[in-house]
Amino acid sequence: MATGYLEILRARHALRLLTGTLVGRLPNATAAIAMVLFVRAQGGTYSQAGLLAAVYGVANAVGQPVLGRLVDLYGQPRVQLPAAVASALAMTAFAFCGIAPPALAYAAVAAAGLFTPPLEGGLRALWPSVLRREEQVHTAYAMDAVAQEVMFTVGPLLVTLCVSLWSERAALLVLNALGVLGALSVVLSPPSRAWRSAPREAHWLGALRSPGLLALLGAFLFVGIAMGSITVASVPYADAHGGDAVYGWLMAGLGLGALVGGTVYGARTWSGTPERRLRVLVALLAVCYLPLVLMPGVVAMVLLSAVAGVFLAPCIACAFIIVDRHAPRGTVTEAFSWLVTTFTVGASVGTGLAGPVVQSGGALWGFALPVVAGAVSLLVLLGTGRVLVAPVRGGVVAASTENDPNRAVEPRFSSGDRA
Repeated sequence: MATGYLEILRARHALRLLTGTLVGRLPNATAAIAMVLFVRAQGGTYSQAGLLAAVYGVANAVGQPVLGRLVDLYGQPRVQLPAAVASALAMTAFAFCGIAPPALAYAAVAAAGLFTPPLEGGLRALWPSVLRREEQVHTAYAMDAVAQEVMFTVGPLLVTLCVSLWSERAALLVLNALGVLGALSVVLSPPSRAWRSAPREAHWLGALRSPGLLALLGAFLFVGIAMGSITVASVPYADAHGGDAVYGWLMAGLGLGALVGGTVYGARTWSGTPERRLRVLVALLAVCYLPLVLMPGVVAMVLLSAVAGVFLAPCIACAFIIVDRHAPRGTVTEAFSWLVTTFTVGASVGTGLAGPVVQSGGALWGFALPVVAGAVSLLVLLGTGRVLVAPVRGGVVAASTENDPNRAVEPRFSSGDRA
């Protein structure tokens, strides 16, 4: 199992790109917890902290596909680094100005979210130029999904470490400085500087003109809802069985399950089309959420949480392959950014839905919500099976291309029936 991953990490520039991207994304991964701690240290309320985090999340969801399109048009260094600096400066302004006046605080966090660089989509666009075999790229997608789980586990620990060593303000400043350094490492690398998107048809919809991509995004909205709702449903269960420590173990179980599932999934080559495989993975994801409604004792519940997380990372890794197959020419970074945005919005919607559901029906109905969301995601994939069968490359490229006067070939693979 380890051989395939080691082969990827030994490829020239691969480790630098993966590490730089993960470090560059730390400000985004830790924004919510860092802002909540900072607002509380400033004497603000949890409601105010939640609103600021929500503004950041909405702005981030808007900015990712917009910046992704700019990357496709103008290249990674000219967009990623200025965006990282602008986001860090905005969060620095928030750290020094605090929560008063409120208008300035909201404007600062909105700018920080809006200018968060699309490093995640950029890395996936770079893999085909760094890894020369198609099966290596697919393994890299799985490794990328696993690395996300690690980052979202380590990130909050870094926040608490910075707070304990220095202060809440220092945590915001340090993590955003690290983010800029991570983005700098990526954009100065030869693959990032050499990468050019393929010539693209001038179209205001960009990547969204692909029916297959729209179908995938519709399905992943509900995968995000499932993920967001389960984090809220776990709160009343933890309150009834031991408090914050139990909640931490439940979330750790979900992360561990995703880590194991993604690692195993990426260690082998799968036959058949990724579109068909995603339907199976989403079905298994929904089925594995179902035992949570039993709400057994803490040890059993943690084990069930680990099982519930097993198929999340494989679903994400498989979706990366489908995005690459269905993104119109010249829109690959934007397409990956849309997947990130859709999943993020779905998680936010799931969090918002789970609150009233738990309030009225308790933890039982809260744990039923991810099951329903997973089932709806599967129905979307089944209902859009026809548009997901054949990849669409975006038709004829306009004579006057938007983004590449040299008409460079975008490094990517045509997966055919292999994945």
